[in-house]
Amino acid sequence: MIKINFEISKENNIIRYQNRGMSLEQEINESNEYYLNNEIAIIYKKPTPINIVKCQENKISEAYFEAKSTTDYNGVYQGLYIDFEAKSTQSKTSFPLKNIQNNQFLHAKRIFKALGVSFFIIEFSKLNRYFILPTKLLLYFIKVNKSSSIPLSFFIKECIEINRKIYPPLDYLSLIKNHLDLFLM
Repeated sequence: MIKINFEISKENNIIRYQNRGMSLEQEINESNEYYLNNEIAIIYKKPTPINIVKCQENKISEAYFEAKSTTDYNGVYQGLYIDFEAKSTQSKTSFPLKNIQNNQFLHAKRIFKALGVSFFIIEFSKLNRYFILPTKLLLYFIKVNKSSSIPLSFFIKECIEINRKIYPPLDYLSLIKNHLDLFLM
C-alpha cells in the first residue's frame, strides 16, 4: 500500500491530512474481509490511480494522481452491485457536503441511476457514530435544502445507523438488506 502525505500551509498553521479517516477504512476493510471469508459478499477497496515518476531503492520518491478517483469500494452482494464511499467528520453536529468531491457525487448518482446500490458511510468520529447515507437520500437532501452541510438530526431521523460490533466491526450489508427500499429508485 502506498501512503501519500499531504500538507497544506495556511497562515503559518500546517494542516496535515496524513492517515485521515484510516480507522474508518480499517473497520470497513475488516468487515469486507469477514464478508469474503464467510462467502457473504465480495467487496473490494478500489486502488487510487497513481503514476509513479521516480523510484529509488524500492522507495517511491515522486508520484502523482493519474485521474480523479470515484468511490472507495465496490463489489457484489446477493446479486446487487454495491458501490460506496467512506467519509469521516470531526464535527459533532453536521457533515459538511464539501467533504464529498464533485466527481464522487457524480459517480454515486450514476450508480444509483443505473440501479446499483450506492451510498456513503459517514463517521462522526468524536461521537463514535456511523451512518449509511444512501445516494437516494443525499439527492433528496440536496434538492430540498440549500445548506452546505447535513445536520446530525437528518442522519438520526432518515439514515441507517451502524452499531459497531466485534466482528465484523461495521456490519453495513445486513442493514442494506433490511432497508433496500432506501437504495433503489
